[in-house]
Amino acid sequence: MEKLFHLKERGTTVRTEIVAGITTFMAMAYIMMVNPGMFSELGVPYGAVYIATGISAVIGTLLIGLLANLPLAQAAGMGLNAFFVYTVCFGFGFTYANALVFILFDGILFVLLTATGLRKVIFDAIPLPIKKAIPAGIGLFIAFLGFQDSGLVVNDDATLVNLASFNLLGKATWASIMPLLVTVAALIAMVVFLKKGVKSGILWGILFGTGVYYILGFTVPGFYDGFLSGVSLNPLTAFKEFGSDSLFKVFTEGFDFSAFLADHSVGELVIAFLTTVLAFCMVDMFDTMGTLYGACRTGNMLVKNEKGEDEVPNMNRAMLADAIATCTASVCGTSTVTTYVESSSGVAAGGRTGLAAMATAALFFLAMFLSPIAALIPSCAYAAALIYVGILMMGGVKDIDWSDPAIALPAFLTVAMMSFTYNISYGIAFGLISYIAVKLFTGKVKEVNAATYVITLLFLAMFFLTH
Repeated sequence: MEKLFHLKERGTTVRTEIVAGITTFMAMAYIMMVNPGMFSELGVPYGAVYIATGISAVIGTLLIGLLANLPLAQAAGMGLNAFFVYTVCFGFGFTYANALVFILFDGILFVLLTATGLRKVIFDAIPLPIKKAIPAGIGLFIAFLGFQDSGLVVNDDATLVNLASFNLLGKATWASIMPLLVTVAALIAMVVFLKKGVKSGILWGILFGTGVYYILGFTVPGFYDGFLSGVSLNPLTAFKEFGSDSLFKVFTEGFDFSAFLADHSVGELVIAFLTTVLAFCMVDMFDTMGTLYGACRTGNMLVKNEKGEDEVPNMNRAMLADAIATCTASVCGTSTVTTYVESSSGVAAGGRTGLAAMATAALFFLAMFLSPIAALIPSCAYAAALIYVGILMMGGVKDIDWSDPAIALPAFLTVAMMSFTYNISYGIAFGLISYIAVKLFTGKVKEVNAATYVITLLFLAMFFLTH
């Protein structure tokens, strides 16, 4: 173990690493409930995606621990899963299996970019204001989804969206209001837990909301009529659903684009394919690189490169682990895998080596046998997690220079258009287009990277030829 993880060299112990791994798992275990809940809207069985989420998290976390010897964890990325479900499937009209093909090629592209060193070319092609704005835009998008999933924000023909009714003297009933109050209570509980220093505050907030929901259920007439009907308490049922409804769907059904081509041309398919894969890959890349740097800085684990700059140890291996895990996720039936910022909680608990990742992976494996319990989590409880994760991701806006109009415009459009158009790639596109336009008309066009033009042209083609 010492030879594999270099515990003494990094000044840690087996006990410290295991505690750190447990801390990381508790901080990010909510993904096991949120991700399958989101995918169930596509008609994919909850159990199938629950197991797919668990397997991809186990493999990604094992890889980053063994290949890069880092105390970090990976799982299906928040924001990227929303992009998969609500934009690629519901928005563009691709099937669940079609969308898995995008994830497969995202992973393959990520592997190639990492292996060839071209990752830096793509990374440098995105202007700094847009890099800073992307996480915030995804955060606002995720929070918006959380408000919708909870029922707090509803459709309105006049204003497009509105607040759900709480008027007991009008159309609202206690049965319709109760889940809304549960979401608010769960969200406040998460903040209180986290403020009190509870690392797994999001998970405990979800569990608190679930408890309140079922307690208040006794006050709703007919709430428990047919309770548990159609719900299997056998943990192996989820594995059966996984084998029949998600595993290998990317190969057996994914390359059949006949449903999309029924209303679109081949050219539209090609452009949509290129821009969607690129959007998945860019977001995954920026998310992973940012998390790796931030987590390693938290634990004072950064090393000096040949230029004397701070960098993540074994960076390429960590990125390769992410890419391989994403390919695995597509085969299993879930969205892009990325390194979780919640890993910082494990680093703060003393994690310094891949042994912590081994502990986290082991807990994800055990969690796969708890699907009957996870399936009882109501959407109003896990919707609070979406909202709070959105709050966390919005923090990046503080690093944007809002006083500079040339920076503020592309940054704002990146953030705003992601949620206003329900599409992460549209936000990136508007950010890039506005950035180049400002540079062009202010006489600073030479500051624009050549690769930036290529990526922007692809997005322009998406607007004018497919949208």
